[in-house]
Amino acid sequence: MGLLAFASPFVLLSLVLLPAIWWLLKLTPPRPTQESFPPFAILARLARREETPARSPWWLTLLRMLLVTLVILALADPLLNPQNTELAPGGPLALVVDNDWATAEDWQDRVDAASRLIDEAEKQDLAVALAFTAGPAGDASPVSATAARERLAAARPAPLRPDREKAAENLTSGLNGTRPGTLALISDDLSASGDAAAIATLNALKPAAMLVLGRRGPAPDAISLAHNDADATRVSVIRADAGTTETRTVNAYDKEGRLIASADAGFDADATSAVATLSAPFELRNDFAALRLDGSADAGGVHLVDDGFRRRRVALITGDEANDFQPLLTPVYYIRQALQPYADLVQSHKQTLGEQVDELLADKPSVIILADIGTMPDDVHAKLEDWTKAGGTLIRFAGPRLAASDGDDSLLPVQLRQGARAFGGAMSWSEPQHLAPFSPDSPFAGLPVPADITVKRQVLAEPTATLPEHTWASLTDGTPLVTAADDGAGRLVLFHTAADATWSDLPISGFFVEMLRRVIRLSQGSAVAAGDAGTLPPYRLLSADGALSTDTANAKPLAIRADTSPVASQDNPPGLYGSADGFVALNLFNAGDALSPFEAGALSPSASTGFIDGPQTVSLRPWLLGIAFLLLLADGVIMLLMNGAFSRRNGKTAAMALVIALVPLAGLIQPQTAHANEKSSEDDAVIMAQLDETHLAYVITGEDDVDNIAKRGLEGLSEFISYRTALEPGDPVGVDPAKDELAFYPLIYWPISATAPMPSPEAIARIDAYMRNGGTVLFDTRDQYSPLGSNVASANTQRLRQILSSIDVPPLEPVPDGHVLTRAFYLLDDFPGRYDGSPLWVEAEGGSNPALAEPGSGSMGGDGVSPIIITGNDFAGAWAINDDSTPMLPTIPPDPRQRVLAYRAGVNIVMYMLTGNYKADQVHVPALLERLGQ
Repeated sequence: MGLLAFASPFVLLSLVLLPAIWWLLKLTPPRPTQESFPPFAILARLARREETPARSPWWLTLLRMLLVTLVILALADPLLNPQNTELAPGGPLALVVDNDWATAEDWQDRVDAASRLIDEAEKQDLAVALAFTAGPAGDASPVSATAARERLAAARPAPLRPDREKAAENLTSGLNGTRPGTLALISDDLSASGDAAAIATLNALKPAAMLVLGRRGPAPDAISLAHNDADATRVSVIRADAGTTETRTVNAYDKEGRLIASADAGFDADATSAVATLSAPFELRNDFAALRLDGSADAGGVHLVDDGFRRRRVALITGDEANDFQPLLTPVYYIRQALQPYADLVQSHKQTLGEQVDELLADKPSVIILADIGTMPDDVHAKLEDWTKAGGTLIRFAGPRLAASDGDDSLLPVQLRQGARAFGGAMSWSEPQHLAPFSPDSPFAGLPVPADITVKRQVLAEPTATLPEHTWASLTDGTPLVTAADDGAGRLVLFHTAADATWSDLPISGFFVEMLRRVIRLSQGSAVAAGDAGTLPPYRLLSADGALSTDTANAKPLAIRADTSPVASQDNPPGLYGSADGFVALNLFNAGDALSPFEAGALSPSASTGFIDGPQTVSLRPWLLGIAFLLLLADGVIMLLMNGAFSRRNGKTAAMALVIALVPLAGLIQPQTAHANEKSSEDDAVIMAQLDETHLAYVITGEDDVDNIAKRGLEGLSEFISYRTALEPGDPVGVDPAKDELAFYPLIYWPISATAPMPSPEAIARIDAYMRNGGTVLFDTRDQYSPLGSNVASANTQRLRQILSSIDVPPLEPVPDGHVLTRAFYLLDDFPGRYDGSPLWVEAEGGSNPALAEPGSGSMGGDGVSPIIITGNDFAGAWAINDDSTPMLPTIPPDPRQRVLAYRAGVNIVMYMLTGNYKADQVHVPALLERLGQ
């Protein structure tokens, strides 16, 4: 790769003509002389001989030679930093593009690199077979360069790991035995599982040449949750490129996106992993919603936190029989009421204690609560002991059975005295005891000690020297109320009073809830946080740039099994699965995962390598032509001076010639023409002009053909509305959502085009605000496909999903029978456009709570008007008219009736926007007429 090259080097051979041009340019004809008629003046000059130069001045000739040289160089098209994109002939270009999570930050560089290869293939008249390594597998058959550009423009990074094996198989199937000329891989520089099989499949294609393009800088880092214990949260940060010492910061955010904790992870020079320790109080740690690498903008740098981070699976075992008629007499009732909102509770209904323990241990609980279990069979005791040593938390409550045991049990944190101690009875001198303040190292430290809780009975611990170390809570007389001890990797906790209200009024207080919650938080997280095995619907999905999105159309329900951990895939992308009341987080990386670099040499030792983020190729032709034009103007002015054109007699003529010569130059430096709809200042006059009439608006996509059809379509609809209704709309207005004020327009028509530039975040944010404040946007994918609920989405539909991924879209449904839209002006049961087949999607009746909806009521907000309408029937194509009011485009199939219905659908939509749900009450007309008849 050189610093300078010529696209048409053979043009430089014209430089050999410079000597001939020099000879032609060195002569300058003498200036013509004007003489007055009087002959005496002529005779007076005969004595003087006037000499005229036989050649032009050397500096003028040099200027002209320089001008010719610049023109020749410009025609040769010099390129600064040219890219070597020469392709091997004889077969199509096979292009494999990584579009996984690691490509989110530099995706545009990858698109530019792929575009350069496609441009070169077009120059050599080669077909292009395009395959992506993440997301849905598309058709990889060889297509034209134009079709390949459209597929490339519609592609986006996916929050998944690359599946190069699947992409290689897809490419092989698409080529169908055709040998590619050049096989190019635009890599993310990270290895993936299945790379060996993918490389073997690609080598079997036997391309004439191979090219691997990667990034110049290091590959992105990723994080995963290493360990979450009672003291802190430890996060693993992994990288593929070792060799440098660096520090990465991990931030913890709550559900509102507020930063609540930070920690640094330091990499040693030869290390590929580091650990960041996030220390925070219990209350703050329970608010963790996402862990993010500071400065990261991809899905790998985000670890979502689900209910399993906060909630625990708790198994309940009680010594009393279930009493459905008098639940207040059973201790498990109080425990269930206290933990139900904060934990996943499971209970076995087997007959024997051994069967109950076996069934509950199979569910892998984090906590087991024994309510008044005294003596246990040896095999049950051994199983529980093994479980606690492996990391489980066993919580026991006292009761008559435990008080009757001998108190020497290895599953108790302290040794107990046999029997129970009673307070305030007829045979007791002591009064019921209150709770004492908690020690600073107790898990209950910080909780206000309630003064209204009394304990009337408890089991006592044998006094030992280590008893204070195991005491978490005590009574005012110093006797323990809660004791605990570590048992291997697990923990034993004992409440020295009963779990029901017979021994104390602690279980019927809110303080009991807080105590149990703090003990539960100290336990290890459940292996499966979703409760019983089953499936969970997608709730929020993680985009490739690390943001949570409501676009869940392409995701399937997540299957939860107790014996396996779910893995992110095309069917189940990373994100949250469940509902707002409870969800499970599926992350891209889990504990123990690692990153390693992709070796280009493994593809082929002879494969060429390059960079996607190299210097841009710049053509110097415009600059050379511009300088040559300025030199031409200078030459003309010099010739005018030398010929005396600026004398007093010829001054006016010379000035006119100079103005004419400078007109093209003025065209080069004139300011950019503004759009007709752009307003230099939104003064009162402009605002009043917008408010004087009702204007329909359309979003300017940047593609002239799409924008022209949208404008012509709204003109045709406005003309039809003026003819059929009392409304007389003004001329349609094209708007740029990022700049223009949108509040003037009741309806904005947005034609979706996958090849148009992606709207900026500012434009999408302003559209979102417009919809929230009562405006309606009509999205038209113009592809006849249903934009929702379709597994095979078109490029325009995919672009629509990308736009809506950052907008809080309400629940949608096809226009139901009896909806206001079906009778806003005309009575309609279908909404065709240029096509007829795509449903018209609106906000579901009742909004997010369909149970509150009545037939025909419309949405819950905005006077019953849906803030979003989606179709694929190409409304503007059916409405568009020529200057003579004839249709621009035919309907498909050709049907004059379909065009009439399309206009009527447009009228209903506009009337629906302007009048709201005032016709929704018509649904009650039959009932009213029936009542009047009675």
